[in-house]
Amino acid sequence: MGGDDTWSSALHRLWQAASRAEEVSALADDVYAPLLATTGVHLVVGTRWEDRQILRYMRALAAGSDSPVITATSRSVPEAAVREPGDEPVVTRIPVAALDDAGWPEAELLRRTPGATFVVCTFRLDHRGWASLGVGVDASADVAAVEGRLAQAVDVIVACHTGILQRGREARRGADDALLAEASLQMDSSLDVMETLRRVARIAVPAVAEGALVHLLRSEGPEFVAATHVSVQQRRALEEIGRENPWLAALLARRGEDEDTVFLSGPELDGSPFADTAEATDATDASDASHGDGDGARPGAAGGDRHSTVISVSTLRARGRVVGSITFVYQRPEARLPSSAFLRSLATRAALSIDNALLYELRRHAVLSLQEHLLPSQLPVTDQWDLSASYEVGDPMLDVGGDFYDAVTRPDGSIALLIGDVCGRGAEAAALTGLARHTLRTLLEQGTDPGTALSRLNRALRQERASRFLTAVVTTLAPRADGTALLTTCSAGHPSPLVLRSDGTVSEVLTGGLLLGVLDDVSYESHEELIGPDDTVVLFTDGLTESREAGGAFFESILPVRLAALRGFDAAHIAESLTQQAKAYRASGQDDIALLVARWTGVPPGADLLPHPLQLVRTAR
Repeated sequence: MGGDDTWSSALHRLWQAASRAEEVSALADDVYAPLLATTGVHLVVGTRWEDRQILRYMRALAAGSDSPVITATSRSVPEAAVREPGDEPVVTRIPVAALDDAGWPEAELLRRTPGATFVVCTFRLDHRGWASLGVGVDASADVAAVEGRLAQAVDVIVACHTGILQRGREARRGADDALLAEASLQMDSSLDVMETLRRVARIAVPAVAEGALVHLLRSEGPEFVAATHVSVQQRRALEEIGRENPWLAALLARRGEDEDTVFLSGPELDGSPFADTAEATDATDASDASHGDGDGARPGAAGGDRHSTVISVSTLRARGRVVGSITFVYQRPEARLPSSAFLRSLATRAALSIDNALLYELRRHAVLSLQEHLLPSQLPVTDQWDLSASYEVGDPMLDVGGDFYDAVTRPDGSIALLIGDVCGRGAEAAALTGLARHTLRTLLEQGTDPGTALSRLNRALRQERASRFLTAVVTTLAPRADGTALLTTCSAGHPSPLVLRSDGTVSEVLTGGLLLGVLDDVSYESHEELIGPDDTVVLFTDGLTESREAGGAFFESILPVRLAALRGFDAAHIAESLTQQAKAYRASGQDDIALLVARWTGVPPGADLLPHPLQLVRTAR
């Protein structure tokens, strides 16, 4: 037989090739040729099996032949199941004449060669399948030495396959870690519940699966919220399944709070919309071809891909409670299915992102509800004044802001406008906001002048030992018989109101005073001026003026120009327009924006100057 030195050199080359190989089949030439050079060997043949009896691959090389015979198949050979090895390789000698074609697909090739004996080593590659490597030998062969060489070659093949699997697992772990990190970034970048749920579905396809469905857990049961698929047609089918399919609804209901990911395939999907048989797939393909747009495509049919459909269901649990579930649909080889550990990690991250979005949504509703109670539900309605307000929450974390405004009618026929800003945000600021607005409102409704109202509010803040200061401005608007109105303004450290005249000019109401809540005894001086018909008074908080663009300029610098451009518009349009312009202008600055706008419509000389609501009462009498 071939010299030991020659075999040793060949074995050394085989180990070197194994260290570089990305597939076991790449070792074929380095295995077959040295074995075939062994004395008495006429044929070398190898097979690869899956699921005990499914022949996937057979390769044979005969002495004197330059090219191997290669058969790639998926043929079931039930009788071959008895050949499946245990954990250790098994070497067997069998006369070629004794080989049964029903369990030995190599038999036909062996009969074509002079060898009388088949020496074969069967061995396990992984949990999914096994393989064999054998040689046909004649009487001149040293069978014991041949067996030794087969065992050595198998050792290299097994080591190569193990290394490939290990490198694959490491690469897969790296890819999984990268995907999980990217998934966290994508999902955490949105606090909108529906957008977060849609991102959960989109991130996983096609990296994890061909399709995904996400359900949110409601008190009445699972609620479908998002679906995606690599195929647009099948995405539509998934959406319909997610919304209406009773089989899936029952499955999700049964899962309940089970934390383990479950995989379903084959008979487990019978009766489901994912049931996947070759006949059903062929029928679906034919239906798709005849209908054109493929709206009727089943998620279990992957076009030309004949891999059986597998689905997995993972419970989305965060902070001790179930928030929903994610269902993945796979049409890929078993080797490319994600692990349960990976799906659990993805589900945990998705659940936290969804829960954060849900908590944010609850907080947003709570904050907006509280904010609404800190602001007037409506402004006075009168023919003499066109009143409107605007409020824009600027804090992305949605703490309750300290901005407030109000407008009240007074016994003398005038209207009082007030606006203020409490330092800071949160519950303490909200409490102070409520105290300030309601105190000023009560005093002004009783006819207290602006300066006295602010002084009494300051005294109340000091008595309550308020830890925060606030700014405010109060303006009374008193109609006069000549069609003008007297504007009386008093400020406590607040930005000065602006007056937009009917001719388009803009002026600032010059007034000032110490902010509230700092010193015990403070008095405030008033500033008076007249406004005419169609003149507009604009009160605002510093969230408007301090909105800053990327270059560093404040909206305050362009506010007069922007306000002048709104000449002729009603109060509602002016308030909303200025708010949106400031919001669009700012690249930085997250303060709330509050505006209160009053346009004087003018009254004829000698007209009844009582407030409109009182006019209605008198008329009713």
